[in-house]
Amino acid sequence: MFTDVRSKKIILVSHCILNQNAISDGTADCPAAIKEIIYPLIDAGLSILQMPCPELNCLGLDRGDVHGGKRPVVVENTRIRRSLMQPDRYRVLAGLVDQVVYQVEEYLRNGFKVVAVIGMNRSPSCGVDTTSDNDQEVAGRGVFMDRLRDELEKRQIDVPMYGVKGSEMERLRKTIEKVIK
Repeated sequence: MFTDVRSKKIILVSHCILNQNAISDGTADCPAAIKEIIYPLIDAGLSILQMPCPELNCLGLDRGDVHGGKRPVVVENTRIRRSLMQPDRYRVLAGLVDQVVYQVEEYLRNGFKVVAVIGMNRSPSCGVDTTSDNDQEVAGRGVFMDRLRDELEKRQIDVPMYGVKGSEMERLRKTIEKVIK
């Protein structure tokens, strides 16, 4: 099965890497997609699985506050993080994680390699190395990535996670080179 020319290599990326229009107000690094991430992955033969945006799915495009973009990014991100932790919203977030984990398991069951997860640092939901809390950027994972890591570990699925920022192009390039190797 699956003996055609497909690479059978998958990489998971935060939704906003392919769709900056979904990102919270005031935080977009480019008009559409972060091509410095996408193009090298495609050139390396990796299929891109775009994870759902937990913030959009749980809070809406305006993240529940049309004035959010007027606040400093880490202050707004802290508000978003707290909103995502509310029980009704966290249940939605957990369901999104379950969908992603199902896809990972399905690819693995069929002989595909899941190369990595790439998240957006500083994000209250998709940060990998850093997130926003207490009105500052702090070490740690966002709530979606934290739940995703926990669910993958429960199933003994080892997929490395890398965090990037569209505003840190040199570091971003080095991370993508590491992922591709």
